[in-house]
Amino acid sequence: MTATPALTSTDTRTPRRPRPQSVLAMTVLAALALAACGTEETSAGGAQGSPADMAGLRSDAAFVKMLGDVARECPASAAPEGPPSGPAQPLPPGETAPSDAMEPVAPTAGPEVELNARDRCASNLHEERITQALRDLADPTPAEVRTVLNGLGYIDGRIHGLERSGTTTRFFLDLRDRGGRLCLDGSAAGEDTVVDKCVAPATGPFEAQGREG
Repeated sequence: MTATPALTSTDTRTPRRPRPQSVLAMTVLAALALAACGTEETSAGGAQGSPADMAGLRSDAAFVKMLGDVARECPASAAPEGPPSGPAQPLPPGETAPSDAMEPVAPTAGPEVELNARDRCASNLHEERITQALRDLADPTPAEVRTVLNGLGYIDGRIHGLERSGTTTRFFLDLRDRGGRLCLDGSAAGEDTVVDKCVAPATGPFEAQGREG
């Protein structure tokens, strides 16, 4: 009876190769894993920039809301009204005008002519609130004036030409809203603070206008 020879250490079996289907499945899984990592990195990168963008959107929304709050009691936007023309309308027979009757006077000169009724009304309100706030500054530096304007709701993107001349800090405010052309020309000088209305271009970027003196 012939004995079966024993296996030696060098007599090993060749390992089984993976099937093509298995290789394909592993390749697909690896690709999906890499794609998921890339998506997470992209999302993380986007999240890093979003806080500043969201802050800017909130700031713009707050500014628009402030403009609406200030002009809440003003008439709706409309084209500027020119001075009345033509003969006055006669009164009905038997009626006389009261002695204290006053006809509204339409503006005939100055920025008011180019501003609509809403802008003229809103301008008076903006002028009053800004003037009162800036009069409290004994030494109105540009930084202090900016801080006061920011506190009132006027954002940096609408503040232009902020500069000091002697003891006065001058600035412009772009208050264009709802198709209007309103802007303000301000000079902060303590008790001598003056804020006047001006007219901005209907469209396009705001440009600080020249001043006299």
